[in-house]
Amino acid sequence: MLRSLFITFLLNLLIRPSFSRLLTDPSQLLKEGYDFVIVGAGNAGNVIANRLASVPAFTVLVIEAGVKLFVSDAGIVSTQIPFIAPNILLNTSLTWDYVTVPQEGLNSRILTYQRGKLLGGSSSINFLIFTRGSRDDFDRWANVTGDSIWEWDAMFPFALKARFTTPVDNHNTSQEIVPNFHNTKGPLLTTVNGFPSSIDGKLVATTQADSEEFPFNPDTNSGNPIGMSWIQSTSGGGSRSSSATAYLHPILSHPNLDVLVETQVTRLINIAEKGGKPDLREVEFAKNATSHRFTIRAKNEVILSAGAVNTPQLLLLSGVGPKSELAKFKIPLVVDSPGVGQNLQDHPLLAQQFLVNSNETLDDISRNATLAADVEEQWITSKTGPFVDVAGNLFSWVRVGSDIVNKSNDPSAGPTSAHVELFPNEFVSFSEAVPATGSFISVVNGLVSPASRGSITLNSSDPFDFPVIDPGFLKNPLDGRILIESVKLAQKMINTSPWDGFVIQPFGALANATTDAEILEFVRNTVTSFWHPTGTAKMGEQNDPMAVVDSKLFLKGVQGVRVIDTSIFPFIPAAHLQAPTYAVAERGASLIQETWAKA
Repeated sequence: MLRSLFITFLLNLLIRPSFSRLLTDPSQLLKEGYDFVIVGAGNAGNVIANRLASVPAFTVLVIEAGVKLFVSDAGIVSTQIPFIAPNILLNTSLTWDYVTVPQEGLNSRILTYQRGKLLGGSSSINFLIFTRGSRDDFDRWANVTGDSIWEWDAMFPFALKARFTTPVDNHNTSQEIVPNFHNTKGPLLTTVNGFPSSIDGKLVATTQADSEEFPFNPDTNSGNPIGMSWIQSTSGGGSRSSSATAYLHPILSHPNLDVLVETQVTRLINIAEKGGKPDLREVEFAKNATSHRFTIRAKNEVILSAGAVNTPQLLLLSGVGPKSELAKFKIPLVVDSPGVGQNLQDHPLLAQQFLVNSNETLDDISRNATLAADVEEQWITSKTGPFVDVAGNLFSWVRVGSDIVNKSNDPSAGPTSAHVELFPNEFVSFSEAVPATGSFISVVNGLVSPASRGSITLNSSDPFDFPVIDPGFLKNPLDGRILIESVKLAQKMINTSPWDGFVIQPFGALANATTDAEILEFVRNTVTSFWHPTGTAKMGEQNDPMAVVDSKLFLKGVQGVRVIDTSIFPFIPAAHLQAPTYAVAERGASLIQETWAKA
């Protein structure tokens, strides 16, 4: 019976009618152009589309390169289940299947570097964690841009536009969030856990056993995330809430909005009169590398929301970037902007595993296909059970000691910004499957205030050729020292008294890593990306030559283009990036509306 319900569910999704404004053929576009052309239907682009299309006088076009899969992302079941979110990275039909150059700091390993390639972008494939970052993160942005609109207090109203919802098990959340830091209205759904984990009680007890290192924080999204908190995620009613489901799907019937999918923007074209300031409001795009190139003009603005990898690539292809870089590929120079593609920042991630004495872990879901199918059917029929949550329910954000970072070398934004995220959960490994026997937990370590910097550069002048991605992991030796401390902090956490008799021993390569040198080698052989690229078209003051956009997000040196995505972050926040990106997109939409309300 349940199996037949599952089949019926999928068939209903497959045969659902396409939305009237969701287009797959460029010939269907308005010939006279649009007021606004948004490049990318991802985390930020869909927010911009929603807010602009809410003004009936505006015409809006969104161009998304995402593949045709049930016409829209609405029918992709795997993107809707919170627990299995990491598995989506294996589905190359939903991702830009990028890889990095060999990472010198990681023993020359090449890493996968997937980004979402569907409606919702990476918000449709990420791990759902919703963390705004710290007060200091945003105040640092205000300092480097010289504009108070980016301060925490000024940004908080935009961060509040997400809606907190009751978890699916309807438990009392008074000890898990502080209501003053949340809204009960808004398109994006957020919540806390709806299914208990076997280690929840131990983690809460840890905050009492070692309150100095792991203090309890009643709400990670207060502006000061330091301490142990209950995880908030972008889900509601047991399903993922993405920028597509929250912002785009509800407006697809708007007569002033077109969304063109399966189509890649290839460059912006300068339409300025000879000798005038470059005007890049003509957008070129194509279905694939061999198909016809189309163009469309934005009467008001082009908004680049293609992300920290694709946005700098597109700017370079359009002649905006370092003069020397463009000359290598014989791309005509439009604006010499040396910061394009530079300043790439990302969060290194590693997972350490531990063998535990328990029969309550969820390892068997990964081992037993029948059990996994039963749990999935429970999610489909009732939106309950383990699949309604991400893999853990609490995490800890920690600052390392002054023996590692001090005032002169601290890469964090300030005392409310963590250096390290510790995320205890079920067995997690990005290199091996769960072992055939035994019970395990993992602690995922994230270096959330990295000192290293990397770059995005062109591989060729072909827009369908992937760019060269170098996150520069552990290029700065300080990052290695912080990650060594992170591994020790994770071990310190599970060696507190609440874990007595539960943890048996470290598992895998970590079991033999005892000295700092051995731990660093474990780190170099284990680190992967948290898939949080930022900073490659950073905002800054007008006199900063490395700033690509100004504080109002206009592309410097040209007319008619703004950039609104993670590429504009001058520093990566100590946070998972979707919450700050939503806030930036809401702020950016407000700036656009303010500009054109006066026109």
